[in-house]
Amino acid sequence: MGESSPPPAGRRRTRLVSSLVLGQRACEVALDPERGALEWTEQPQPRGGRESYAVPISEIIAVEETEIDKKQSNSGKWQKMAKPHAFTVHYAKRVHNHRWRCKDVTFWCINEQLCNQWMHALRELLDLQTSRPKHLLVYINPYGGKKQGEKIYEQTVAPLFSLASISTDVIVTERANHARDNLLEVNLEKYDGVVCVGGDGMFNEVMHGLIGRTQKDSGIDQNNPKAPLVQCNIRIGIIPAGSTDCICYSTVGINDPVTSALHIIVGDTQPLDVSSVHHHNTLLKYFVSLLGYGFYGDILKDSEGKRWMGPVRYDLSGFKTFLSHHYYEGTISLLPASHAVGSPRDKKHCRSGCRVCKQSKQQLEIDQKKNGGEIKGDDEGEWKVIRGKFLAINTANISCACPRSPKGLSPAAHLADGSADLILVRKCSRFNFLRYLIRHTNRDDQFDFSFVEVYRIKKFLFTSKHLEDGDFNAEKMQKNRFGHFCRDHPACCCIPPSSTWNCDGETLDCSTIEVMVHCQLMKLFARGVEKNSPLEEIQRQRC
Repeated sequence: MGESSPPPAGRRRTRLVSSLVLGQRACEVALDPERGALEWTEQPQPRGGRESYAVPISEIIAVEETEIDKKQSNSGKWQKMAKPHAFTVHYAKRVHNHRWRCKDVTFWCINEQLCNQWMHALRELLDLQTSRPKHLLVYINPYGGKKQGEKIYEQTVAPLFSLASISTDVIVTERANHARDNLLEVNLEKYDGVVCVGGDGMFNEVMHGLIGRTQKDSGIDQNNPKAPLVQCNIRIGIIPAGSTDCICYSTVGINDPVTSALHIIVGDTQPLDVSSVHHHNTLLKYFVSLLGYGFYGDILKDSEGKRWMGPVRYDLSGFKTFLSHHYYEGTISLLPASHAVGSPRDKKHCRSGCRVCKQSKQQLEIDQKKNGGEIKGDDEGEWKVIRGKFLAINTANISCACPRSPKGLSPAAHLADGSADLILVRKCSRFNFLRYLIRHTNRDDQFDFSFVEVYRIKKFLFTSKHLEDGDFNAEKMQKNRFGHFCRDHPACCCIPPSSTWNCDGETLDCSTIEVMVHCQLMKLFARGVEKNSPLEEIQRQRC
């Protein structure tokens, strides 16, 4: 066995190289601080070449000394050793389709000094990974999805956190908005992050709690739609345990608790845009994925009375809403995102280390300086006004991808470019609307219809038709003996129907709203959807 001397104190860390044993084979193992990787190469096989492996230091979970029993030490090559020593490296490995798994490899050393040297060197480099969390606040929703939140955390996530020496304070929520209310009061300074175990609704609670707490501590009035919001520095981790888990799928590429836990452990950071919804001078909600009026709003409203059915209620309500084929009249005033690089139809999907997000953020900062430092860029730019009858008005802050719709509502929407994609589906035949919906599940351009318009925006306002009519006054309208408005009464008129807003799975009954995108207001324990390997890309295109 070869040995290496530790680097002198105060000098740059040198490359550590030793001949160790993996299984029953000798291999050369190297720890290269400059490249930030642990590498090992097995001896050449009689009928094959040398197998080489490399693991980034940033993706090593833990290093621990391996317990050796008598059976191990008396077998194979260890019979010649007086007292063998070994250490095990636990690391994150990509398997397929964005899925990560915790793997381990055990290296055997001929003496204790060499074993300790390797463990010390590896742990020293892990200590330099300052973005990794040490203490987390965990909220578990025991009722979301298939009610598996507690089980998923205790059996799958908690052991990984323990392996990585992460301490946790766990709160199992007992009611709606429990997490949000708790975050407004809890001491956040002792935590490196907040983890939510549940679905999109659970994330929504945690997000509102953190944003509200940050603005409260900074003296920001959230009800003022022009107020410059302060970025939340504490990161949120999402352990998917809900019905759809759209936010997790759109930011990681898969809904898998182990993968999400590993992203949290290695300390990944992904900025995320958040949009605010105001009615006059009152904050209604924040959202990060979908704000939908018409079709998706009607589905949510109808499904609220069918919660006892579980996730299948969305399918039933969706079918019912499709058959009803309601359209809604209104006026949309939108402010294009002139700072954003690209367009909703350029097919430049947001991926890990996205250049579009980076360049758009830089351009937005330049625009802000021109506007005297205003964070939102105020109302600079040319507004566009659109009136009509719509089957659906959707705002996608992110792609809104999920297992049922792998592309999402807007495939080229970005996570952190300070813009959202506004999708307008005008009144059309039921058959054409079905064609549009089907394109959410295939590779065709879902915006390639004459009745579909899409805009990349940073702000928009919407007013329902019945609120635009100046002579409309519900108090003056008279009802007949059946309780319905009389069509024949001269003071009567038909009320144009209004829908409900679907705001990240929560209903908003206010038709008149003002929406503003806040660039990178939140941070997640994620790194964005990584690019597929060439083999995975071929397989995906064949599907």
